[in-house]
Amino acid sequence: MRTAFLRSALRCNVATGALVVAACASEPPATDARAATSDDAARAALLVRGDSLALPGTWNPPPGDGLEHSIAGFATTLCAAVFITGLDPADAAANVGWFTSPPAERAVVTDTVVDRATQTVRLTLPSGVTRVARRYGSQGCIPLPVDRDSVYFTPVVVRPNLPDAATTPWPMGDVIEPAPWPAGVDSAKVAQAMTAGFGPDSAMTLALLVTHKGRIIGERYGTGIGIHTPLESWSMGKSLTGTLIARLIQMGDYTLDQPAPIPEWQQPGDPRQEIRITDIMRMSSGLRIRAPQDPDFDSSLGYPDHLWYYTGAGNSFEWAATRPQQWKPNTVGRYRNTDPVLANYLVRLAVEKRGDDYRTFPQRALFDKIGVRDAVLMTDPYGNNLTQGAEYLPARDWARVANLYVQDGVWNGERLLPEGYVGYVKTLAPAWVADGRWVYGGGFMWVNGDGADPIPKDAFSFRGAGGQSTIIVPDRDLVVVRIGKYAGSAAGDAALTAALALLMEAVPVQ
Repeated sequence: MRTAFLRSALRCNVATGALVVAACASEPPATDARAATSDDAARAALLVRGDSLALPGTWNPPPGDGLEHSIAGFATTLCAAVFITGLDPADAAANVGWFTSPPAERAVVTDTVVDRATQTVRLTLPSGVTRVARRYGSQGCIPLPVDRDSVYFTPVVVRPNLPDAATTPWPMGDVIEPAPWPAGVDSAKVAQAMTAGFGPDSAMTLALLVTHKGRIIGERYGTGIGIHTPLESWSMGKSLTGTLIARLIQMGDYTLDQPAPIPEWQQPGDPRQEIRITDIMRMSSGLRIRAPQDPDFDSSLGYPDHLWYYTGAGNSFEWAATRPQQWKPNTVGRYRNTDPVLANYLVRLAVEKRGDDYRTFPQRALFDKIGVRDAVLMTDPYGNNLTQGAEYLPARDWARVANLYVQDGVWNGERLLPEGYVGYVKTLAPAWVADGRWVYGGGFMWVNGDGADPIPKDAFSFRGAGGQSTIIVPDRDLVVVRIGKYAGSAAGDAALTAALALLMEAVPVQ
């Protein structure tokens, strides 16, 4: 699905500590020595360039114990899988959410309590420490601090303001109205693509959905999963975060090129005042954290901030906003969660400045506009949205968001995203291009600029760890959503690649 180096960054980020090798053991070895050499050379070039541009300073790890953080991530994953998606606890423990809690670390848990009455999961470590995650309604499952039995904010029920989906036509509802098959689209090849894309049992696919010109032309679900089942989506949520920033830009609250108005950066002389919103949206802020995707990641140095945002049970916005600079903005691209966390902080700042309700803003400003009813946006214990990857949406809702981009940000005649924004998200980020990686654009979108996927180079996507994908192919008015269990990501990626190749043959350029 991408170069081997980038596949490793997307898939093997499940691991921390000594488990890097173990967690990635299912990754097939390179069969082409030239490809392996090329990956090594690319990594070395990234390191040399990064070192040459680095500013003075050192990295300080986030607070807390790494194993306890991992088990907090496990508790949160298990809570969401059981109480949001509806999976069996044993299935969830074995197969989903490896990103924040690799299987080998899960094995240390000495006692597991899944309390359905309170929608709480309690996991005990050999040290006697118990990590707890509890569902708080519309705010999803939240890891609790070790010394607290609840969160620091008042949860709010978020209800869609939409007509009954069962009687409302797609895409604003669920009714698929009869219509002739699209002219020029090869129905047999679409059916073949659906079979290939769902893959073998080892792919553990839960949902596969294809739309053409906004119309559903292929849809299939795993056992127990339906059109309203919220599914773990991981970093696809970054693109959703970018979409909410775009809504605020369209509403007049921000511009892409303005310096990001993070309050913690406003002291005279703070060099972070040079960081623009567009730098954040391109994963190019230059802020200093550690992520398993870093080309020089060393687990022995401490628990990575990239994962702590999910598992640390702290104030994620405060931690992100207090990180120092490693590089000047817009010079080096790195896939790190601090940037989308800061974008979520910007959403909260703007919404509260407007006097609107932060909890319901995504539903009112975006989801109600496009027919999304079942999104669960999870938070930290302080109520800060963690849609850098902690969100659960059904496949149909991801397709709705994607089709907003197919339609150039206009829905039912209303412009929801700024004019030109769709072009911005699929334009390669300058700092990433300078690093020799033609894969990342604006608005937290992946771009097929290196042609690694069997789709046009101007195709772009929402991507998440564990094989979660929402792919937009503009020249065919095509959207492909694939979501599956984390353990099936390798087979799922191969299946999706095969499906995309078939869909390119089935659907002509428009």
